[in-house]
Amino acid sequence: MNIIDKIEKQQIDKILADRKIPEFSAGDTLKVNVKVIEGTRERVQAFEGVCIARKNAGVRSAFTVRKISYGEGVERVFPLYSPRISGIEVIRRGKVRRAKLYYLRERQGKSARIAERSTGRSMNSDNNKNPEKSKAPEKKVQEALKDNKKES
Repeated sequence: MNIIDKIEKQQIDKILADRKIPEFSAGDTLKVNVKVIEGTRERVQAFEGVCIARKNAGVRSAFTVRKISYGEGVERVFPLYSPRISGIEVIRRGKVRRAKLYYLRERQGKSARIAERSTGRSMNSDNNKNPEKSKAPEKKVQEALKDNKKES
């Protein structure tokens, strides 16, 4: 690891200490809360749409969000570690088979929809970290077996 990588890692750790960035990928519907400065006032504005691309490049990581606004497609590229982003919220997970969804630009209506992922990679990141939840089905099976033995 060279000096530039070490400095980037320090900056990323500093930003992640202030706010949490959820795990998301292309196809997921996101709500990005962006700090907007208008004159002397600052407010938070939500930008909700489908993540069509994600670029992982250290501090220069970015993601592209696309939404339809008044019948016109609007895309914004957000730097992942930007101080202008106050928060990212994953609304729903999309079931896609590619990393870049640029083909959605030419589509409209039903053909532009993405199916929701119901199982698979990190639907709830808490489930992966909590070992008690993963043992719950085993306990139910053991209790059912005990009940069957008592009845016999």
